[in-house]
Amino acid sequence: MNRTSRIALAIAVATALFSTACAADQESNSRAENESTSDDRSVGHIHGLGIDPADDSLYVATHFGLFHVPDTGKPTRVADRWQDTMAFTVVGPGHFLGSGHPDLSEDLPSHLGLIESTDAGETWEPLALQGKADFHILEPAGDVLYAYDSTTSRLLRTEDRKRFEEILTGDLISVAATNDPGRLFATTGKGQVVSIDASTGQTRELGGPVTAYLDTTPEGGLVGIGPDGVVRISGDAGKTWQETGSIGGQPAAFTITEQGWYAATSDEAFHSTDHGDTWQQVL
Repeated sequence: MNRTSRIALAIAVATALFSTACAADQESNSRAENESTSDDRSVGHIHGLGIDPADDSLYVATHFGLFHVPDTGKPTRVADRWQDTMAFTVVGPGHFLGSGHPDLSEDLPSHLGLIESTDAGETWEPLALQGKADFHILEPAGDVLYAYDSTTSRLLRTEDRKRFEEILTGDLISVAATNDPGRLFATTGKGQVVSIDASTGQTRELGGPVTAYLDTTPEGGLVGIGPDGVVRISGDAGKTWQETGSIGGQPAAFTITEQGWYAATSDEAFHSTDHGDTWQQVL
């Protein structure tokens, strides 16, 4: 087995183990059990990153709650809620979408489905599939939202955030929308970058390096992070890749925003303002 095959296998195994671990961890994710070992910086496993355009500040979705990370000062757990936010995206000022599992102090189903906050995470309301779906990916594309349900391995599409249609079934780690509303890029459980026709569900393997997470730039470029933390850029839709910087460890989340590029390992978050060449730790 060559090095690339070993890395691909490791990604597939890690993905399966992580899905199992999240279900097991949900049983022990109570406030009483975690307050004695966690403080405002002990965020647990990071699942998602987003920038609130209301004040350009960073929000970090984790296994132990949603954290607000200001430019100065310590990060704080929003609303003192320990909700396991598995998927997270910002769609407007103070307007967040999420999914995952509730704080066990809340009388809610174990799968939150699609949830929404219009007050920067202070409160959340159910939108769809409560008790039925555990979304691990939420990718907005204009008025369309793409959502990947880990319980069924289905990539879904919705325009009203209430009714969903299936695009495809498969093992996905990351999904990135493009300027073309009918085209997506994704990474599979084996670290393969694929192109997806959103209207037909057809996929096309693009080859290239093993990639864990990816996103697209406003100019249409494709950016991926390998399982070793190396960041690569493609200007030709994944045909060729150029290595730039590194986040120094296995990635857990990645997003490109107007305020820069943000990436995370399991418990640290980083910001780049030079297209991934250098990274500054922000959490």
